[in-house]
Amino acid sequence: MDYSDVSTIAAWVTEQGLKGASEVELMTGFCTACRKAGLPLDRGLALMDTLHPVHEGRAFRWDSEEMVETEFEYGPSSAGEAAANWQRSAFYYLWSGNEKEVRRRIGFGDPIDFSLLDTIAAAGHTDFVAMMHRFAEAGTIGEMDCFFSHFSTKHPEGFSDHHLAILRKLVPVLGLAIKCIALGRIARTIAEVYLGEDAARQVMEGKISRGKSERISAALWFSDLLNYTKISDRVPPEEIIPLLNDYSEVAISAVHQAGGNVLKLIGDGVLAIFKGEVPAETCRAALKAEALLREKLRVLNAAREADGRPTTDVYIGLHIGDVFYGNIGSQDRLDFTVIGPAVNEVSRIASMCRSVDLNLLISSDFAAAIPEEQRPSLACVGRYALRGVQRARELYTLDSARLNN
Repeated sequence: MDYSDVSTIAAWVTEQGLKGASEVELMTGFCTACRKAGLPLDRGLALMDTLHPVHEGRAFRWDSEEMVETEFEYGPSSAGEAAANWQRSAFYYLWSGNEKEVRRRIGFGDPIDFSLLDTIAAAGHTDFVAMMHRFAEAGTIGEMDCFFSHFSTKHPEGFSDHHLAILRKLVPVLGLAIKCIALGRIARTIAEVYLGEDAARQVMEGKISRGKSERISAALWFSDLLNYTKISDRVPPEEIIPLLNDYSEVAISAVHQAGGNVLKLIGDGVLAIFKGEVPAETCRAALKAEALLREKLRVLNAAREADGRPTTDVYIGLHIGDVFYGNIGSQDRLDFTVIGPAVNEVSRIASMCRSVDLNLLISSDFAAAIPEEQRPSLACVGRYALRGVQRARELYTLDSARLNN
């Protein structure tokens, strides 16, 4: 392998990174190209922490004999067995010290003092090198502060000094390409977590101009927790966040499972929409989400009761109408949401649940739009004046909708 091969491989990695190839494609292509050019790689692994509400980071493994291209996400490494494994690794040795590289010639008597070395030694590997490329503060996001990689070979003589010199030139290029892809993934994740999947998609597609919106017809969902103020007054403060998380989880997951998009979390409230060209189908999806929520609530409340923790119910308002969907705000602080009279009405309908002692209220517009076979399950509750709405509204519920006080 000569230095012209280095330029060729570096150019390929750069091009693939700019094209948006996945991390596993970059890792596989890099290792395969190095091996074909004469660098005796038999196994490689790269990993990088990320910014994600669940996963701490992502890793990518390549194996020449198994022809395995593995991509996996890992959770927090700060406690338990995960912490012990991390602290036994070559990567931790580098991260906690001042070195950028560590090598173990495991086929020639070097100590097997890091995790994984015993496994690869038993598989016939003779030489192992791990590298860390630390980011400067300006290039760090959350815990994503390093690019880690390790490589091993089964070559009878291990890696030569020339082999290692080539790896030292090429691995930073691989790290930069993987970091580029990881940053795009982080941006999408943050947008989806804080804006919702559909709004995030539109923002990532470039719809970020203030005032840019579209008029859509959608089924609207607004839900809130029953007696949240009373509960928060009587339980210890440290119980409030877990309670909100538990009940937000069941509401949001129900909406998502039914094909809806959660746009806002307003204290203990959830605003969601169900988009579609056919009103009957969007209403069907909203009712499916309501049914899923009731099932999830039964499971959640049983578990919380067993733990001696406070329980509650969720009341929901459902409506359908035209809304404006897009960016509202100032030049330096925008919100991607829905606005229009229908949004105000659905929140007022949800608020009426407390007055009529029901956990579900449906507008007459929604009732008229639902599939015909579902209409017999509706019961008219009466005609009510809604605060901020010009005319009184006839409201409906499902026969089974009753609050669990």
